[in-house]
Amino acid sequence: MKKESLLNYLYRFFDIIVLLFIVFDFGYDFQDNYNSPHVVALILLSVGLLAFNSFKYYNYTFKSNKRVVLINMIILSFLLIVAAIIWFLNYSLPSYYALQKIKPVIEGGLIFYFLLRLMVLVRHIYDIYFNPTIVFVGSFMILVLIGAFLLMLPSATTGSITFTNALFTATSAVCVTGLTVVDTAVDFTIVGQSIIIVLIQLGGIGILTFTSFFAFFFRGSSSFKEGLNTRDFIANEGLRDVFRAALNVVVFTVAVELIGALFIYSSIIENSIIEHKLYFSIFHSISAFCNAGFSTLPGGILNTTVKFNYYLQWILMLMIILGGLGHNIVFNFFHYWKTYVFELFDKKIIHKKVRIITLNTRIVLYTTLILLVGGSIFLYISEYNHTLLQHDTVFGKITSAAFNAVSPRTAGFSATDYAEMGLPSLLFIIFLMWIGGSPASTAGGIKTSTFALATLNIVAVARGKSRIQLFGRRISADSTSRAFAILSISLITIGLSIMGVLIFEPEGTSILTVAFECFSAYSTVGSSINFTPTLTEPSKFVIILTMFIGRIGMLNLMVGLLRRLNHQFYEYPRENILIN
Repeated sequence: MKKESLLNYLYRFFDIIVLLFIVFDFGYDFQDNYNSPHVVALILLSVGLLAFNSFKYYNYTFKSNKRVVLINMIILSFLLIVAAIIWFLNYSLPSYYALQKIKPVIEGGLIFYFLLRLMVLVRHIYDIYFNPTIVFVGSFMILVLIGAFLLMLPSATTGSITFTNALFTATSAVCVTGLTVVDTAVDFTIVGQSIIIVLIQLGGIGILTFTSFFAFFFRGSSSFKEGLNTRDFIANEGLRDVFRAALNVVVFTVAVELIGALFIYSSIIENSIIEHKLYFSIFHSISAFCNAGFSTLPGGILNTTVKFNYYLQWILMLMIILGGLGHNIVFNFFHYWKTYVFELFDKKIIHKKVRIITLNTRIVLYTTLILLVGGSIFLYISEYNHTLLQHDTVFGKITSAAFNAVSPRTAGFSATDYAEMGLPSLLFIIFLMWIGGSPASTAGGIKTSTFALATLNIVAVARGKSRIQLFGRRISADSTSRAFAILSISLITIGLSIMGVLIFEPEGTSILTVAFECFSAYSTVGSSINFTPTLTEPSKFVIILTMFIGRIGMLNLMVGLLRRLNHQFYEYPRENILIN
């Protein structure tokens, strides 16, 4: 055991070496220096890691640990073999060209290796600290700080960036918000944009989900304690399949993003202005599915080169809706259709009156449909004589109205300048931002199910009923009380945020502009009335805190901190309070 403990310390030391080398390589390699010593150092580092992992493999006793090390050995071996093949194929060319092709392969492999080691570290935290909420919040905080420091590297920006702006951008990316104090397309290089999209992916799916995926991939099993840690954040009802659920989430996300990238690529393939079309497609596919709203175009979707590309906008809308629904809803709906098709073609299957579509799925789908259709119709009418005049065709007007109904529900892409919108439309968009997407999704806001339960409870109270009944089911009182708690906390947080920004901003700042910004930050939307770049330093920290609270959920944090402090197994006498 002492020998394994020493090996673990050495392992972490090598992890730090890899991290420092990656930071130096990407952060200070200004002119793509492909000289031999530099690339040879990368290769020697990979060889050293392979040798050390091989040594660990033959000295470890636990099978689970040996499996992790074996995966590392396979990755590093594959990395070196690919580098050797590239060198062999380009042996007749000048060494500069061969090194130019080898270096990105080695760099990418080392980054992937380090990310795997990072997931192992997070999983180790599972074992030593049992409060899953604190682990969840802490993982987001650490990811934000790491992202901020990475964005301050010289090669990440075209000029320079302050720590406040880097922290703001990293928080916006991890919290999949999309608010930016600097232009992502202009002020960040490809390296900086790549850092942002990795932060979006990790923040959108969640660190714990990724960690659970790799734990299942490495070990093929999980402990009861790990299942408790992960269950609440993957929204899985049982502990038995929690890691398999994490596997499904990651695979589903990657598959949808790849398909979305292909469709986006097909929509811009004839666009001669957009450079790096494949990178553009992957970036916007991840950004749309994760409901982040970041773009590599100056001005985003408002850029003239794609402003009237309706095909692209419908693809983005579909990606936003899928990400905003969440994997649980999509999986449940897919399971329903799969069962229906099997029963239709296989006569041997005994038809059973089984409720496959859950009540949660029904509520989310109906609420989402009402908001999307109702929002599109409202914005089409209210903006017909304003922003919709920019579109010559009826299809263009419908697309613009639909996009402005879909995007405010936490996506943040803007195909219309909000400064040109009428006041009723802006108030309605604030309402859409506040509701947001669905639970266990990449979206923010109070969530569709919360809004639906609150509305249904109002109707039930007005009818004199003591409980909510819907689709042959009775909704628990715990769900209703939790919904109203989320409503109250959201309004209190947003109100304090508005007050804080108004205090730090110059006199005369429009309260509507500030309210729009704060609702957007709390609901992790990313839409703005051209106000974010003008924020003062204190206001930036107010918005940073608002984005962070909106992403993790203040109620989740409070429950994680308080629910284990006091367990009461008794009840006081009940008394009614006058409410009028």
